[in-house]
Amino acid sequence: MHIPDGFLDTKTAISTGVLSATGLGMALRHVGRHVQPRQIPLIGLTAAFIFVAQMINFPVAGGTSGHLLGATLAAVLLGPSAAVIVMSCVLIIQALIFADGGLLAMGANVLNMGVVAPVCAYIVYRTARRLLGDRRGQLISASFAAWCSAVAASVFCAGELAFSGTVEWSLALPAMAGVHSLIGIGEAAITMLVLAAIGRTRPELLDESGERKITFERMPILVYGSILILGMLVLIVPFASTLPDGLQRVAQFLGFEYRSQMPQVINTPLKAYGFPGVESLAKASVLAGLVGAVSVFGLSFLVARILVPRKNAGPMPTSHPS
Repeated sequence: MHIPDGFLDTKTAISTGVLSATGLGMALRHVGRHVQPRQIPLIGLTAAFIFVAQMINFPVAGGTSGHLLGATLAAVLLGPSAAVIVMSCVLIIQALIFADGGLLAMGANVLNMGVVAPVCAYIVYRTARRLLGDRRGQLISASFAAWCSAVAASVFCAGELAFSGTVEWSLALPAMAGVHSLIGIGEAAITMLVLAAIGRTRPELLDESGERKITFERMPILVYGSILILGMLVLIVPFASTLPDGLQRVAQFLGFEYRSQMPQVINTPLKAYGFPGVESLAKASVLAGLVGAVSVFGLSFLVARILVPRKNAGPMPTSHPS
């Protein structure tokens, strides 16, 4: 769903840039006030995990592929404000290093996937949690929220394409929402499986009582998270589907794919997740993924470290403020 340069006109790029900057600014302010220092490593690891997970495309119907968006996973683990920062860091690194999403369209991509998706996911998740109270209900709530977040982001993307005059709204909406309804099923399933695994191994990360105990002595989160991310890079990423993703497939079907064939604003060093001097696509994707994961971890960790005071007074608040 990463919009490339050429799909949006100037007015849409500017307006979505303003909206995404506003949402990100609000999230930065909230994180600085409410996130605890011991949550910072988890913010970095969540960002790195989502970056790698987004490299793993899975096939869906009609010669199309999809990948985990990850907004719901971030919102459940960290709360909506930190999730906005995590998703924004992922999208920024993807655009600047890998040309995955246009620089001129970055405002729209951050708005759709970095603001709308996690906020929508959080609202749906918290609403469903009020009805479904046990651990199974938590997983069901998260999976439904994941599906909703993918569809909501696609609807916003369709609106931006229509507002730009790229394609009629009556065509963009059913095409984008339809294909991402299918991709959302995969999003929901993966989100549920990841949260179920976390619930079995580190249930304190899903504790909603307000007293999460995230410490390096009791949980070497950096070590376990790094092993998991490396395993995904080596064992899964090389076998990801090469079919066009949802937006690419819609662009082909509706005949506006040619708009993306415009000169790059800047030369990205690892365009299309290649790696200089490496001919093997599998090895290149692993190396590029490693660079991206480290970059995303570093950026999100640095942002959180700058924002969060080293000592916050008072008890640690829940990650899900009402």
